[in-house]
Amino acid sequence: MTVSLLNARKAPLDTARELASEFARTAVDRDARGGTPKVERDRLRHSGLLSLSIPRQFGGLDASWSETFDVVREFARVDSSIAHVFGFHHLMLATVRLFAKPSQWQTWFTLTASNNWFWGNTLNPLDTRTVVKGHDGWREFSGQKSFCSGANDSQMLIASAVDEAAGGKLLIAAIPSGRSGITLHNDWYNMGQRQTDSGSVTFKRVRVEESDLLLDPGPLSTPFACLRPLIAQLHFANIFLGIAEGAFEEARKYTREEARPWFRSSAAHTAEDPYVLSHYGDFWVALESTRLLVERAGWVLDEAWNKGSALTREERGETAIAIATAKVAASRHGLDLCSKVFEVTGARATHASVALDRHWRNLRTQSLHDPLDYKLHELGDWALNGTAPIPTFYS
Repeated sequence: MTVSLLNARKAPLDTARELASEFARTAVDRDARGGTPKVERDRLRHSGLLSLSIPRQFGGLDASWSETFDVVREFARVDSSIAHVFGFHHLMLATVRLFAKPSQWQTWFTLTASNNWFWGNTLNPLDTRTVVKGHDGWREFSGQKSFCSGANDSQMLIASAVDEAAGGKLLIAAIPSGRSGITLHNDWYNMGQRQTDSGSVTFKRVRVEESDLLLDPGPLSTPFACLRPLIAQLHFANIFLGIAEGAFEEARKYTREEARPWFRSSAAHTAEDPYVLSHYGDFWVALESTRLLVERAGWVLDEAWNKGSALTREERGETAIAIATAKVAASRHGLDLCSKVFEVTGARATHASVALDRHWRNLRTQSLHDPLDYKLHELGDWALNGTAPIPTFYS
């Protein structure tokens, strides 16, 4: 019997730091290799952290979203792929909480906490190739899905399909990953986030029971249900900030221990070079300002979440603005920092064994899934016209 790391009464963040230290030792090699981080996912299972956001009455640790995202950031500093699938697991749990009836999500929460289930994603609302066929008392999902992060090595999936008979309505279901007709493909081979298993899935006449469908209240149906995309957005903001923090720490160590001053520099050591110090000053301002925005967005989300069904449309809009602002800052500052770290580490830091480039590759890969220009358009409409973002799966 495996003993949870949390059994020693450690705080979840302390457990995450221990795991992050362990994951860091193999992060570079696993980034080059790609594929499913099976050992690391099992370590997460045995740690007890998969129940982090589940309420205590259902066997969980009852963490707030701010506390959950602190753990995501801790992982992202050393391994943003692990941070991605871990955070997505909690996003999938939020999905059933927000879209399903209590009799559904309470059962799934209890089973997840007691069995250390990992949840994966096959939702992707922009990919409409999976369609619904209606039967008497059940449905059938058939088709393809792309960008299915964390689907491999999961026990449960959030899946979606287009119901053409209902005018193209999107049906969302929670189904076991091993159900007959589901094929998880190992075809994720992108330049970054290489161990998120974000490849494709095939559904071939997969039976979906009425009790699997998330219909009441359903997706994006109430201000509270519309928190789902905001949780996803803040998840990414924390990943981006964590990546930038990790890149900063690696660059700082390299600058102090390995880098050499340019031959025209008057400094005896690179850490005293005025241009290097100026860059680090810029890095610090970028990180500190992003931290404040991301942490504030977490507190705003916690307040909105705690209001439940009493959450108003206006409060949801204000939450969306806080999170969008944090995500823009995390994206911009993170990409800039992860690129400019080479200006303070030098040519030798480009050696493949250092793998300092992985931070930019990871952040750039993930940031492209939600164009920043459209986020800025929403923020501009708010700043100029006072118009809150229209709830979609991305805003």
